[in-house]
Amino acid sequence: MDMRRLLGRNVRTKRIEAELTQEQLSERSGFSQQYISDMERGLRNPTIVSLYELAQALGTTPVVLISPDDQAAKEG
Repeated sequence: MDMRRLLGRNVRTKRIEAELTQEQLSERSGFSQQYISDMERGLRNPTIVSLYELAQALGTTPVVLISPDDQAAKEG
């Protein structure tokens, strides 16, 4: 399981559930829109502090953002 891809999917899912655009999440979190885009595509490897800040901006916990989803189970 690629944790970067898993994190990216979970961030994107939570962002959409919160009805936020990448730009809005950028404003809430302090990260650039490009950074969020790269993260959602599994191209970034955020620090623990970044993970915490993203979770706060999304109204969730870091654990939720790294928890396996259905796709992760299929990937194996």
